[in-house]
Amino acid sequence: MSAKAAALNLLSTCDATLRRHPRRLTAGVVALLAGFGVTAFGIAPLAPDAAELPRRLVTEELQIPGLGAQVDALADQSLELSHGDVTRASDTADTLLRRLGVTDPLAAAVLRVDRDARRLLDGRGGKMVQVRTAADGTLLELVARFPALDERQAGSHFTRLTLRRNGARLTTTLETAALQPQVRLGSGTIRSSLFAATDDARLPDAIASQMIEAFSGDIDFHRELKKGDSFSVVFEALTADDQPITWNDATGRILAAEFTNNGKTHQALWFADARTGKGHWFGLDGQSRRRAFLASPLEFSRVTSGFAMRFHPIMQSWRAHNGVDYGAPTGTPVKTVGDGVVEFAGRQNGYGNVVQVQHSGGKSTVYAHLSRIDVRQGQKLEQGQRIGAVGATGWATGPHLHFEYRINGAFQDPLKVARAAEAVTIDAQARPQFQRMASAARSQLATAVTTVGGFRGDAE
Repeated sequence: MSAKAAALNLLSTCDATLRRHPRRLTAGVVALLAGFGVTAFGIAPLAPDAAELPRRLVTEELQIPGLGAQVDALADQSLELSHGDVTRASDTADTLLRRLGVTDPLAAAVLRVDRDARRLLDGRGGKMVQVRTAADGTLLELVARFPALDERQAGSHFTRLTLRRNGARLTTTLETAALQPQVRLGSGTIRSSLFAATDDARLPDAIASQMIEAFSGDIDFHRELKKGDSFSVVFEALTADDQPITWNDATGRILAAEFTNNGKTHQALWFADARTGKGHWFGLDGQSRRRAFLASPLEFSRVTSGFAMRFHPIMQSWRAHNGVDYGAPTGTPVKTVGDGVVEFAGRQNGYGNVVQVQHSGGKSTVYAHLSRIDVRQGQKLEQGQRIGAVGATGWATGPHLHFEYRINGAFQDPLKVARAAEAVTIDAQARPQFQRMASAARSQLATAVTTVGGFRGDAE
């Protein structure tokens, strides 16, 4: 019989047996498995108890080099020290280097006589300086960063002065480089004034000025600011070689802001039209915040007399006050509240030095008691353009600005006129881009709320 036939015969016999005695076969399998279980139960306890295993303690002495050897090893390394500071108006080459930990007669001499190096000590203080020195105070490198020498580039570039040791000599390099913006977040709460609040939050004064610009159509910062009002901002901090600068207010433009005044929240986003390059303030809903007229011709001051009846301090009688008086120091810049043409610029009796601007639609504005006039009759003006400075000329008991609104010759309340003025709109083609920016601004402002009392770094 072949092997194949034998195998088939065996399978046939097994199948027949299974069919005849199924219960016996099942019982046998169960008994076999039970036997394995008993066997396992009997073997498990034979494993050794870890607590009874023998233990051995191994000790080894570590050789620690002595202090002398460590000092010798450090002596073989070249030690360099770094230090940074800002210059002061009273600094000389010696006082500056001493404060930076530099003991190097050659470096002092270069700062005195080198034409480029002398720029570090010329003019105003506040220049940023970083040095690397050897252990004995010898200067290895000095890098200073300060405003661009060309005033036209002051807002976008900086000057980098480098002194680098080359053997027994110090070489000087003077360069102009672009300032780089970093997006930052900040927030604060009003306790006494807006500028005090930005100071508490360690934000530049320019932040306060730009918030006034953004929200002046809805908030009169002279009369309506309340204790407990709060703000959050997303803004650009300008850096030189990744170092936050100490000049030019250290900031660029506010990108987005939120201001809560008397329980009502206002939001603003700076959006520039790609075609014209001109930017305006808009709400995050796309509604323009730029009105045809600003609420105030001063960035910040205090109202000393409103649009109402008052007791005239010179005439000693009750009279209608047809404008608003803003108390501010002499020399405070005055700006036009809207586009227009200078109708009059000169001296006019009790008004002293006065500028009158004619706007469209029969509207005109008057700026009186100026200490100086910076425009001429017939000159075209854009909203926010400087026209003069606060003074006390004419019938004035102290430095202030008298400001009037007239519509077809009739006096109007300036704040009401500003809030009723028409607004600019976003072009339909630019709306998708605006919506993307508004979405990002909402997220950033929500994060900025958590930075009360300070600011965060790069928000991107």
